[in-house]
Amino acid sequence: MKIAVIQGPNLNMLGIREQHIYGSMGLEQIHEQLKTAAEQNGVEIEFFQSNLEGEIVDRIQECLGTVDGIMINPAAYSHTSIAIKDALSAVSMPVVEVHISNIYKREEFRQKSITAGASTGVISGFGPFGYHMGLIALMQIISEVKAISQAQQKNA
Repeated sequence: MKIAVIQGPNLNMLGIREQHIYGSMGLEQIHEQLKTAAEQNGVEIEFFQSNLEGEIVDRIQECLGTVDGIMINPAAYSHTSIAIKDALSAVSMPVVEVHISNIYKREEFRQKSITAGASTGVISGFGPFGYHMGLIALMQIISEVKAISQAQQKNA
């Protein structure tokens, strides 16, 4: 099982920016903890972060046929990017959207996620632990998808 973790704009500034909202843990720390959890579960995981919408779209498209699922924190692009939503829809695989803060307790413009419409599920407001929740969710979803596919092939 292989999962891509895609991080959006300004997440490279975690641990520095607005710690009262995002906490003091940096992105590298989050990735190290997530990598350890993935390895303990026999999951291969790769990380990507960009502040550029087009690079995120390119990375999502590169996931087609190379990974089993995507965990994405589109950050501010959640609220604005039809391009990222369309890319997620196009690759047609399990996607879990993660937000460190509870977007529903924030400014009104942050309470709507365009990209959530192309996601299997959304985890919001649990801080860095939300990434671990996303990993568990993706492992379960991918296992179910593989089991269904195997059953269909067996019955064909």
